Amino acid sequence: MYLSSLGELALGSRLKALSDHFYGAADEVYRTCGAPIESRWFPVLRYLWENGATTVSDVATAIGQTHSAVSQLADKLVRAGIVKRRRDAGDGRRSLLDLTPKGRHALASLGPVWVAVRRGAMASLGEDGAALLAALAACEQALQQRPIVDAILAEHAALKAAVLEIVPYEPALKAHFHRLNAAWLERYFRIEDIDHAVLGDPQRYVLGPGGAIFFARLGGEVIGTCALLHESPGVYELSKMGVDETFRGLGAGRRLLDAAIAEFHRRKGRELFLESNSRLKTALRMYEQAGFVMQPSTRPGSHYERADVYMVYQPAASKRAPAARKAPKPG
Repeated sequence: MYLSSLGELALGSRLKALSDHFYGAADEVYRTCGAPIESRWFPVLRYLWENGATTVSDVATAIGQTHSAVSQLADKLVRAGIVKRRRDAGDGRRSLLDLTPKGRHALASLGPVWVAVRRGAMASLGEDGAALLAALAACEQALQQRPIVDAILAEHAALKAAVLEIVPYEPALKAHFHRLNAAWLERYFRIEDIDHAVLGDPQRYVLGPGGAIFFARLGGEVIGTCALLHESPGVYELSKMGVDETFRGLGAGRRLLDAAIAEFHRRKGRELFLESNSRLKTALRMYEQAGFVMQPSTRPGSHYERADVYMVYQPAASKRAPAARKAPKPG
């Protein structure tokens, strides 16, 4: 499923989908068994059944819903004749929710249905069902101890304060080299055979022949990468430049490019080139600012079907404009 690939980012959406699934299943069971209630009514009705007349606020606190949501549901239950509102004899300012005789009669016959729901859910989910209930209980307790909004905003503040760093390749980062490049290749073009080879085995195709790989990292999150390929003695190719497009405005692309160029100079290279595509205009402007000069034709013997741009690094041609304020599209 797509949502599962998003991990924590889609937690609410996944729980919503599961909730809708369970609500739908319960409603189908109620209809089949002739039960005159709906699944979304259950928490309020069951609480009133077990605790007697109580306020909307108390019900909302007990079942973890907002006062507004419970009040609206109570209005619906009153219209259905299952719940009534009455004044609190001990405090005339308060109104209480209570089951009507019709409501009590409806719930009194649901014991077998509720037992079947409980047993059927466990039969369907197996051991995962028990684990899910335990995980939900742990999740509820954790959220009470530290509200999730506070935790998220604290993490966001830490990321905003973090310093963008450029780090060299290490085996633990291999998956990010593939992830970041596959993202832009699939978005704009396709992953060619040469891409599959390089991204799948960077040790063999990049590092082994004398190349280098760099990563941009922010607060522990890897947000960009690029490679310096050793083409032949003194000749290097800038390749596999990709920046996560959700991290714009940090200058990660230019920092990666500068790191690759600095490594080229450190190795006393004599030629540095790149191949790209004319569709990637933001990236091409960044390359030009760094000193890459557009060549009149594509590079002879190019490995890439998508390549219609050939640029060669000429330091004297660098415009040395301030670092771009936007992260570039990959090139």
